[in-house]
Amino acid sequence: MPVEIEKKYRLTAAERNVVVSALSNANAEFVGEEFEENIIFTGGNLDIKHAILRLRRTELATILTYKERLPGPAGIKRQIEHETRVEDLETALQIFEALGFTRSLVYEKQRRTYRLNDAEIVLDKLPFGLYMEIEGSVEDIESAEKLLGLENVEVVNETYPQLTAKFGRTNGEVIEARFETG
Repeated sequence: MPVEIEKKYRLTAAERNVVVSALSNANAEFVGEEFEENIIFTGGNLDIKHAILRLRRTELATILTYKERLPGPAGIKRQIEHETRVEDLETALQIFEALGFTRSLVYEKQRRTYRLNDAEIVLDKLPFGLYMEIEGSVEDIESAEKLLGLENVEVVNETYPQLTAKFGRTNGEVIEARFETG
């Protein structure tokens, strides 16, 4: 059972600049940057299990993800996570709808990914703010926090779907957080 361990932070623009500089000074490896559209579904046993079903579309791939939250200490999230590539987004959407799952949230995100020792660090820009996540073992997360000087940065326990529900806009039956265009 793959378990994802991560910690999330809300950043100001100034804090993000400090983190980018600290990543450079720590010789973190820049992995890449991408734009994502994330579609979250409800229905079935998802609510009972405190789980999500997500389709994430990027320029390179569409990924289906199932996540189920596990109990753990505050600040650090532990989740069962299963992921696989999806060949055809539209067909996947039709299958989910036929199975009784409905789109409930859609959020867009610009993500920059770095590797620092054994931790993955992502800097995310969403329509409602700037965030950072550190993923790895608890020790890797704590080590990266120290290297990046994150002692006074706000830790966020909410997931992006929860934040989208809080800050997004209702569009029909779906809550959306999309970047303004043109």
